Amino acid sequence: MKLYYSPNLNPRVAVAVARHLNSPVEYIRASPRHPDHEEAFRPINPNTLVPVLVEGDRKLWETDAIACRLSELAGSDFWRRDEQMAEMIMWVSWGSHHLNRAAGELYFDRLIRPTFSDQGADPAVIDEALRDFRRYAAILDAELEGRTWLVGGRFSYADFRVASSLPFAQGAGLPVAEFPNVARWHDRLWEIDAWRAPFDGLP
Repeated sequence: MKLYYSPNLNPRVAVAVARHLNSPVEYIRASPRHPDHEEAFRPINPNTLVPVLVEGDRKLWETDAIACRLSELAGSDFWRRDEQMAEMIMWVSWGSHHLNRAAGELYFDRLIRPTFSDQGADPAVIDEALRDFRRYAAILDAELEGRTWLVGGRFSYADFRVASSLPFAQGAGLPVAEFPNVARWHDRLWEIDAWRAPFDGLP
């Protein structure tokens, strides 16, 4: 199997999953949106994005699908397959559509945009993203009160997925310190080697 990745937000999660599960993959760093690479990458993923997991003739394009497949191959309940699966998927969906949507705007405007443009972000967009992040981080903070992990008291993919943006909190200006339960939860995640340093030793 081959896992195509970059050091960005969503591919980081896919690499962390693979390393946490000790998945037998070959890691291939890719820049599919680079003008010199885009057309060559299109047969691998017509969206010309990473991560992509290639397993024989099978190609999986999205982070969550890759996490599901690698967990299945590992025989792990990291991706829940019991009565907790619906709750796990609830958190995966919520993280993607709410908390990390807001954080992703800040991540893009403060960390990615400066790499290719001198034009600053619209302050109104930044303000709205910060308001949304604080709104959803407050919800997460309340839900984490008295919990170690998000689902069933045990670590799961939901924890990785909801925390997708938090490794970039300093550069993106995410006010995580305002939410002590979120900060403590992410400190626990930071103790996991695969989450703290997913790219160590990779090309």
